[in-house]
Amino acid sequence: MRVVYFDCFHGAAGDMLLAALLDAGLELTALERGLAEIEVGGYALEHERVQSHGISGARLRVRVEADQPARDWAQIRALLVSSRLPDHARSMALAVFERLARAEARIHGVPIDQVHFHEVGAVDSIVDTVGVCLGLELLAVHKVYASALPLGSGWVRTQHGPLPVPTPATLALLAEVSAPIIPAPPDSQGELLTPTAAAILAELASFGQPPMRVERVGYGLGSKEFARLNGLRAWIGEQDMPEDQAHEDLAELRCNLDDSTGEVLAYAIERLLAAGALDAWATPLVMKKGRPAYQLACLSRPDTITLLSEIILRETPSLGVRWSMVTRRAADRDSVLVETPWGAVRVKRKLLAGAVVGGAPEYEDCASLARESGVPLAEIYRAALRGAGL
Repeated sequence: MRVVYFDCFHGAAGDMLLAALLDAGLELTALERGLAEIEVGGYALEHERVQSHGISGARLRVRVEADQPARDWAQIRALLVSSRLPDHARSMALAVFERLARAEARIHGVPIDQVHFHEVGAVDSIVDTVGVCLGLELLAVHKVYASALPLGSGWVRTQHGPLPVPTPATLALLAEVSAPIIPAPPDSQGELLTPTAAAILAELASFGQPPMRVERVGYGLGSKEFARLNGLRAWIGEQDMPEDQAHEDLAELRCNLDDSTGEVLAYAIERLLAAGALDAWATPLVMKKGRPAYQLACLSRPDTITLLSEIILRETPSLGVRWSMVTRRAADRDSVLVETPWGAVRVKRKLLAGAVVGGAPEYEDCASLARESGVPLAEIYRAALRGAGL
């Protein structure tokens, strides 16, 4: 499994994260082609190799034209949803921006869709955030890790006036995921971790150094000079895991329905499974005013989140779909064909470390034989399990 570890020895900014990926092998032309799938103009990427404190690395600047429209979270979300980005990159970018907007909404006491991003800063944040998500996709990175984060100290100028470092948004983002922090070096006054970088790492990264075989290292350098190296590095490599510890990152999509019929729920589950959901289910619950309702949920791979959420919105009365990333450890499995007195049945076997530890006959095979023979379904199940040695 390919992983990246962001070693944030002097903090992080969105452009530094992206620069480190470029220095580690991400192709600039491929990045620019991907970013062109978003309907945002009036900017240019300036990528250069520089030296700081004797270390060579990449520096990235997003040059933005002054005349940019104001954009709130609702408008940025619409831009991302309508883009032609790869599904996984788009889903990651949406999740990062939603996390940032949610933090800003709590701090400023406004509805989340009204969270306003500064005209120039919005373009910066879009390019940096989508660029990192797209870069991870292009580099075939499956999991992101990050070190503990130095935050800096002092004050920083914002459109709301001077604010303490770390800014309220940055601190709220870190608190939400209990991110580890370390004291800033005394000779590094100023903001070391930006809200954009905090949102990217809070949403995408697990904090801690992973066991891995390092294959590439990229340095992303900031534009401000400090008494020590102002940068971070991306370690990219392979993470080998024992077979019985293999896991994958998935998304759990959910919505609550108090105005849906059983037929609609059953059909929605059918559509979700046909479209690639790994599982789908409905759970009874009680909503406001004591209304009986159901929560419709499904398990999705990252690249099918957009498709499955659209199915839920089209096939049910729900006005929104929530999702959160989950980690699943799945046992290996295989299938064997077993002969019974009434015909052949496929049996799916569960494997751990190569050993068979359980299994189940395929329902459709057993049901078909039961209908043809008149033998109880349970008897055919038992015969199939015996034939598979279970």
